[in-house]
Amino acid sequence: MPWQQIYDPLGNVWLSTLSAALPICLLFYLLAIRRMPAHVAAVFASLLCMALAAFEFHMPAEKIAAAAAHGLVYGAVRIGWTLLAAVFVYELTVESGHFEVIKQSIGGVTEDRRLQTLLIAFAFGAVLEGTGGGGAPVAICGAMMVGLGFQPFAAAMLCLIANTSPVAFGAVGNPVRALVAVTGLPAMQISAMMGRILPFTALLLPFWLTRLVTSWKNVFAIWPGLLLAGGLFAGVQFYWANYQDFGLVDIVGGMVTLVGLTIFLKIWKPKEIWRFPQEPPPTVQIRPHTFGEIVHAWSGFLLLSLFVVLSGVPAVVLFLNATTPVIPVPGLHNLVFRMPPVFPSPHAESAIFDLTLLANSGTAAFIAGLIAGPVLGLSFGHTMRVFFRTCYMMRKSMLAIMAMLVLGYVTRYSGMDAVLGLAMTHTGRLFPFFGTLIGWIGVSLTGTDAGSNALFGSLQVITATSLNLPPVLMAAANSAGGVMGKMIAAQSLVVATAAVGEHGREGDLFRKILPHSLILAAIVGLIVMFFATLGRRWVP
Repeated sequence: MPWQQIYDPLGNVWLSTLSAALPICLLFYLLAIRRMPAHVAAVFASLLCMALAAFEFHMPAEKIAAAAAHGLVYGAVRIGWTLLAAVFVYELTVESGHFEVIKQSIGGVTEDRRLQTLLIAFAFGAVLEGTGGGGAPVAICGAMMVGLGFQPFAAAMLCLIANTSPVAFGAVGNPVRALVAVTGLPAMQISAMMGRILPFTALLLPFWLTRLVTSWKNVFAIWPGLLLAGGLFAGVQFYWANYQDFGLVDIVGGMVTLVGLTIFLKIWKPKEIWRFPQEPPPTVQIRPHTFGEIVHAWSGFLLLSLFVVLSGVPAVVLFLNATTPVIPVPGLHNLVFRMPPVFPSPHAESAIFDLTLLANSGTAAFIAGLIAGPVLGLSFGHTMRVFFRTCYMMRKSMLAIMAMLVLGYVTRYSGMDAVLGLAMTHTGRLFPFFGTLIGWIGVSLTGTDAGSNALFGSLQVITATSLNLPPVLMAAANSAGGVMGKMIAAQSLVVATAAVGEHGREGDLFRKILPHSLILAAIVGLIVMFFATLGRRWVP
């Protein structure tokens, strides 16, 4: 039976808004105050959301179950599977021993700590973010930098702040998929908008990172390298997000920056090699590697990129999708109606199970892994053991993703997102700025851009529509603003201190990084304000 959403179930706008916000408040409380694991907190928040949908918003039980199933399927097929396959390729590189070649080849390009920061934390961190994200970029890059002789606390700061601009396209584009899931907007429009906001911060970050640890004099002493690194990554980020796809933005951007900066440093050298005062001795022994050894070590990531690109070719997508059945979600498809003032007239919400396993970047990455294993020197049996080990290792992350999507879908189909969105319209012309900060809050508390997008993506679109703002701009703003909250998320701080051997200094690290996080989030908010006012012609 059809069901119409209710936007003031308690007969008081403020109480209804507070009630709609309870699941998100519970999630934040469990994560930030009680320090519960993300998968446990997400399950509890999802259960509360379903209870409120049933007993307060009067959503029929079968529609709640259908919305939850819809979120589970999308979370597993489109996001969880992609993340699992990408991490599988990374684990193969580590298992085969070739990851050490990658690390040494990067660390041996230059002895200057400023330029090593660009190569490792900025460029290589982006590759790691694109192939799986999570805590890997901070943990791996932080450990690498300490091994080369960086001061541990400084290495933690640099890696956390560098792991910002790439986060919006992390894990082979999962944050974009999460936005598509809860907003229904075209993926490439969201990608293009993000690719027009974030390059500004990518240009700024190399200078920001260097100034963090040394004087302006030492920053400008290497301005050609800083400008090249920022320009390369920003240029690839803009081009790939706008004209190719959203899944490989970080991987391609990071690789191009690594290669370009490496070639540049063969030609250009800083006048003086800069190091930290009283830095610890290096523990990693750098030895030269041949070009063939380096290409062989990178083969897993290269194969992943190739197969993901092929899986996105329109002719391939059409061929593979021809075998995928279109299955409406029973009891939900076109049976839930958005009502005024969210829409001028009753609007039926579609709900189609996403079962596209073949035309899926996760499947492309998995096939790349099956080939990469033997190429890297592992037997097929050993490759499969690594895969099953990765499945076990990622089980909690997978549960967290699916629970977040359940929360996002039930919020959307019950109308809770509309209640929150209508409340946010009171910020008026300043909503582009404050909407960006909503994404920042979401990531700083949940630790994941995809999770924040699942929670707030629909809210952003509803509020934008009510305020006559481009919905795609505010959907992208949630993700772009969110990346600046990643550096202060509890999980990020714990990973960073553990990686560099600074256990117990999470509070010190938080206090040191918080001002940078706030300022960078405000900069993104101002960029979004520009696109919402003077720059609307550049919104897709």
